[in-house]
Amino acid sequence: MKLRLFWATLQFMTRLPIPAKWAEGVDFRQIGHGVPIFPLVGLLVGAIAACVALVISQSGGGVYIGAIGYALALVFLTGGLHLDGLADTCDGIFSSREREKMLEIMQDSRLGTYGGLGLIFCILLKVLAVVEIAYHPPLHLLALLSCAPIVGRTAVVLLMFEQRYARESEGMGSSYIGRITPRETVITLLVGTVLVMLLGDWQGLSAMLVTMIVIFFLAVYCNYRLGGQTGDTLGTAIEVGEVVFLLALILIWK
Repeated sequence: MKLRLFWATLQFMTRLPIPAKWAEGVDFRQIGHGVPIFPLVGLLVGAIAACVALVISQSGGGVYIGAIGYALALVFLTGGLHLDGLADTCDGIFSSREREKMLEIMQDSRLGTYGGLGLIFCILLKVLAVVEIAYHPPLHLLALLSCAPIVGRTAVVLLMFEQRYARESEGMGSSYIGRITPRETVITLLVGTVLVMLLGDWQGLSAMLVTMIVIFFLAVYCNYRLGGQTGDTLGTAIEVGEVVFLLALILIWK
């Protein structure tokens, strides 16, 4: 069952071609128990994206094209799932409407001005941050770039544990928000921390700590504006976590 839960979580969080039979028997209500697998999903996604970046840059494509390759690889590997949440959250929160109207806007499939700006700044900051840390030796850079998705998917538990689901009707986020146990939360944080320590050393852990603080305040802010969390705010936390981690690495090594 645990192996099937792993494949089901990987199938949900990415667009990797996972055979449907590998995840048989895991329904939507059970998938929330796969949170401790999130850092491992981040490791896989991050390692593939980092390899894409290094192959491009080392084969003559240059640092900038390699950084763009990294950002786009993350988009394609996840199907833009978390970016969609970021765009919806920006459209809702920055509309400056009442809580109910914000949640209604976030459910609208159309992309608004604030959502578009959120996507542009998120991808642009990732690209520029990767360019700034690209002076590291290839293997070290590979490790650091692999860490960003790990940290984003570890920090997101802060928007799940002991949190309230903001909507009345169930959605994708309802399987996670307020339903993960203290044990699942601790395991997720430990797995993410160990992976970052092994790959990014103390600098990576320092950047992870900065990221966790930012995501904690993001959780507080979403609670204040929306009265809880949604699937969109979870996606936002993952994207913001990746960006903040990369930016923190720049500041730490300056």
